[in-house]
Amino acid sequence: MNRAKKYFINALLLSCVTVIMRGVSVSFNAYVTQKIGSEAIGLFTLVMSVYGLAVTLASSGVNLAAVRMTAECLATCEDMGASEKTLKRSLRREMRGCLVYSTLFGVFASLLLYILSRIIGTYILCDERTILSLKVLSFALFPISVTSALAGYFTGLRKIYKNACISLAEQFVKIFITSCALMTIAPKGIEYACLSVVGGSAISEGASLLLSFILYLTDKNKSEGKIRDIPKGRKSPLTRAFEIAFPVALGSYVRQGLLCAEHIAIPAGLRRFGAGGSAALSAYGTLQAMAFPLIFFPSSVIGAFASLLIPELTECASLGYHQRVRRISEKVVRFTLIFSIGCAGLFFAFGEDMGKSIYSSGEAGKYIFAFAPLVPIMYLDTAVDSVLKGLGKQVYCMKVNIIDATLSLILVLILVPLFGTWGYIVCVYLAEILNATLSIGKMLTTTRINISPFWIIKPVIGILLSTMLIRILTSFFPLFDTTSVKLVLSIFIYLVFIIPKAAFIRKKSYKREKATITP
Repeated sequence: MNRAKKYFINALLLSCVTVIMRGVSVSFNAYVTQKIGSEAIGLFTLVMSVYGLAVTLASSGVNLAAVRMTAECLATCEDMGASEKTLKRSLRREMRGCLVYSTLFGVFASLLLYILSRIIGTYILCDERTILSLKVLSFALFPISVTSALAGYFTGLRKIYKNACISLAEQFVKIFITSCALMTIAPKGIEYACLSVVGGSAISEGASLLLSFILYLTDKNKSEGKIRDIPKGRKSPLTRAFEIAFPVALGSYVRQGLLCAEHIAIPAGLRRFGAGGSAALSAYGTLQAMAFPLIFFPSSVIGAFASLLIPELTECASLGYHQRVRRISEKVVRFTLIFSIGCAGLFFAFGEDMGKSIYSSGEAGKYIFAFAPLVPIMYLDTAVDSVLKGLGKQVYCMKVNIIDATLSLILVLILVPLFGTWGYIVCVYLAEILNATLSIGKMLTTTRINISPFWIIKPVIGILLSTMLIRILTSFFPLFDTTSVKLVLSIFIYLVFIIPKAAFIRKKSYKREKATITP
């Protein structure tokens, strides 16, 4: 199987699984929201903002380190014709460093969150109902850290189906445990309703670790080489893991800390705007747990392709295939624009209908409509970040993300108390536009690709035509006037307009070139 075909199959598999998981997640979120109410969802989202910071500390960039170290080791072994036994030994040596790294940070983060849970709940979140949930979530941090390293190993080897199996199993366990908890302990109050959701998440992370480790121990790698051994590097795998992951981790700590402060500031700002405590939590929960999950639901496709770009581009750059790097980058940008502009058009045309049909919330629909024009920028930024990380520009991405998070926090503190939730929407727009501008500019100077205006114009025309035609059709045929039918028909017309002249990856032979990637 050639490289392009293998990449496409892996990405398609991961996309399908991720879309299914996101679909189940959005549906389950709608069920949970109706079961426990928007205030409890707001409390849960508040807890998860602190948990996100703890997860960042636990993982500390180990996934990126595992992906890059595994991909580089695989490329070196294949280039030197290493035997199967040597390949396996070399990969395990690299992974030992990543697993030790993840264990150190995972245990530390678990202990830290458990010890500080009462202080965080009482004095930072200002709601003692969050304490018990934080303590339960602390037990999930070590499994998350190790699982992240193992997921990076499978990604680096392009064995995406294993990550897909792990994710599906984790989602099944989470839904089962959470559903049982919602029926048994959630009726005791909002604190226990929140505990029901976080408890399911914590137990599912443990199941994910168990399955990941089993698949890792039974993993096999084929090789037809004959070299018995390859020279070891001067640095130990643990040292290399620190060199790749820790600079990213430092930036992630700062960024996630700023994001955590931002999420804590949003309900506080809404209260200063005039909303009561329950109303502020409800509005916050509607934004973060209803609107955003639906907005980012289609991005699972972009995320699947983008995550596989890191080992692909790392290997191409290390072997000197710079022309191939440019071609891959161009394809990524073009595909992302086609996909994201189509999604933005659907959210703009039918966002309010989606909010009402999925969450029974007109307010959630209004937020989806408001964020629709920003979708292409957010999706493209995700893809561009993966390109930059694959080319070793993770430190630059870290700096941009810190700038983004700092600006977001400042704007939230200023605008939310003055304008409420719409002030927060302005904050998101300004921060995302700045982040995307800096990231895209760096990618253009690094890869030297050219972006054609027609990559934007044609999808915009296509989605406008498709949504307008559906609006006209439903006005004459009320039978088609349902959200699901309108979405399906709009997507079909858009694809008919776009696909015939879409660019696909062509088979080419790539040789080492004198052209270099800009450092």
